[in-house]
Amino acid sequence: MNQGLAAFFEKSESHSRISDMNLKDLKNLVRQGENSTLEFKLKANHPEKIVREIVAFANTKGGKLLVGVGDDKTIPGLKFVDEEEYILVRAIERNCFPALHYEIERVSVTDERDVLIFSIPKSTEKPHFVQLENEEKGKAYVRVNDRSVQASREVRQILRRENEEGIKFTYGDKEKILMEYLAENKKITIEKFSEIAKIPLWLASRTLVLLVLSNVIKIQPDEVMDWYYLI
Repeated sequence: MNQGLAAFFEKSESHSRISDMNLKDLKNLVRQGENSTLEFKLKANHPEKIVREIVAFANTKGGKLLVGVGDDKTIPGLKFVDEEEYILVRAIERNCFPALHYEIERVSVTDERDVLIFSIPKSTEKPHFVQLENEEKGKAYVRVNDRSVQASREVRQILRRENEEGIKFTYGDKEKILMEYLAENKKITIEKFSEIAKIPLWLASRTLVLLVLSNVIKIQPDEVMDWYYLI
């Protein structure tokens, strides 16, 4: 065991705990498959990808990340579970900001193999970002179905302000055009709204964000572009 790993396990707060979940419970959980609150990773050999999932859970509804489980729902477990835990905790501490809350549990698969379960609650300090050593700026992620996608500027604004009270908007010509379009076409992008309302992109963006925060419309984040729908 290297010195960094040894020091890590000398800190009681860094230890994972033995889960109340048994192997049968774990199998039942895995049987659900990956979804908006559940993600599987076979190993921790790409921690930069795993921290994106953890941040996405914190920025959305919370969730569980199971390390030692395959995408095909097999459960081989981790042979060197201490090392895997160390790698991931270091990555979370180094690359996620602001700091987020999570718990780690272990479920034994065999006498020599365990699964790590990271439980991440929905955060009250959104948005959280991932910033890797070779990046100048951090990136926020959100969970969409069984994927973690990078959050747009609009999604970041919504995450930051979603608990604000007293948000108001004015129902004018551009809002009327938007509502009529959505009544016929179901969904719209910022670019399309800008085009049909003949307003600049910044105003289209601001209007849509305010309407989402006011619970008039909803946003569906996507890797290419966000879509907006009537509620």
